[in-house]
Order: sequence, then structure tokens, then C-alpha cells
Amino acid sequence: MMNNYYNDKVIWITGASSGIGEALVRELVKSSNAKIILSSRNEEQLYEVAESAGLTVNQYAVIPLDLKSYKDMPDIAAKAIGTFGKIDILINNAGLSQRSLAMETDIEVDKRLMDIDFIGTVALTKAVVPYMIKNNGGQIAVVSSLMGVFGAPMRSGYAAAKHALHGFFDALRAELYAQNILITIICPGFIQTNVSINAIVGDGSTQGTMDDATNKGMPVDIFAKKMLSAIEKKKYQKAIGGKEVLGVYLKRFFPSLLAKIVRKAKVV
Repeated sequence: MMNNYYNDKVIWITGASSGIGEALVRELVKSSNAKIILSSRNEEQLYEVAESAGLTVNQYAVIPLDLKSYKDMPDIAAKAIGTFGKIDILINNAGLSQRSLAMETDIEVDKRLMDIDFIGTVALTKAVVPYMIKNNGGQIAVVSSLMGVFGAPMRSGYAAAKHALHGFFDALRAELYAQNILITIICPGFIQTNVSINAIVGDGSTQGTMDDATNKGMPVDIFAKKMLSAIEKKKYQKAIGGKEVLGVYLKRFFPSLLAKIVRKAKVV
């Protein structure tokens, strides 16, 4: 499917210790000889993913990072460049979801979601882009969400942060076009990961349970194949999931119908 598009490329994946990030690592190992930089907060888990995926010692590097610590991103990017000399593709996958009503969510929780899902991602991207310009090009993929296109109950702060990503990266795409830097925004629907287990609730604590819709969502390995295909095809934006992705089209053409559906939908 991928025609070796990823061969000989250096690919940096955030949130690589589980879920979508881990699935991307496994798929890339199966389909290419790419060199992979794995990042997340959990260093031990990153090594476990790299080894279980079959990456050889000279084929990967582990660089822990926490998106909340956005001021560290220039130093972390310099370290990443030092491992293989370049970054061909940055996959901004790390993030945090939410399960709480807006009026029951502490404003510090909204800020935390914005800091992790938006500010941290932007800071890392800004740290990497100068290296891509020096290398005469590159590609940035951003894992947003369907909540980056339309909002739904229990996701207010999360949807706000994901909407912000779309605004920033649409603008950045236009600004960097002449530098041969491509940007693909991926909007997952319900995917079988621990996203709902790790989601935070109104007081900032972790939900700790699996949502029914997430549990019945698209298998993460299938999602990873589709996401890598969208990046290869240099898509500007791609929604991936089940019937829930129809919300993107309803938002554009029948917004009042979407509003009615969202009001009535079971979203947890």
C-alpha cells in the first residue's frame, strides 16, 4: 500500500508508548525500514514498544517528553535531531481527552487540556520546523479528532483545544508551503485505544473506565494503516473511523441536523 514511502525516513512519533502511537510504530516496522524516534512521558514503556515491535538498536531512539513542559521543546528537538541528523516526518500524536460537562469542569482542567493538546504540540512543532527548513522540506502530521471539527457534550475543553490545532496548522500549512513542508491533520473517530480510560473528568482526575463507543470502535491497527496512507497521499485533512465521521459532512452541509443528532447522542 505504502510503496516504501517511509523507507529511509526519520519519523518522530509522540504518544508512542500506547494506542495510536504504538500502532503506528508497529505498522512502520512491518512496512518500511524507517528510523523512528519514540516519545511520551513513560520512558520504560517506550523501550518496551520499540523492542516488541522489532526495531533494531540502530533503528530507533527513545526521547521522553511531557507536552505540559512546552519550554523544554527546543532542547528536546535538538536532542532528536542529534540522534539521526534530521526529522523527515513529525507525527504529533500525544494528547489527553476529557469526559465532563462544561459547567462541572474546573477552569484549571480546561487550561490543562489546552496546554497539552494545543500549546505543547505547537511548541514542539515550532522547535522542529527550522530543522526541516534547513533540510529543504519535511512533513508534519497532527492527530486531532472529530472533536476538532465539531463539538459534542462532555468534550468542551478537549474540542476547544482540537479546534485550536486546526486553526494553527491550517495557517502554518499556508506559511510553510514555499519551504516544501507538508501538513496533514488526522481526525480519528472512535478507535479502540485507552483514550477514554486516560481521559480526565471535571476535577482533573482520570476517568479510569472504557467508553462503550471507544470499545466498539475501529481496531487501532487498521486505523494506523489508514493514517499512514493519508500521510503518504499528502492529504490536508482526513477523518478516519466508523459512521461517526459523517459528522464532518453534516457539519459542513447540514449543521442544524448535526446539532440535533449531537444533542441526542450517547457520547460516553
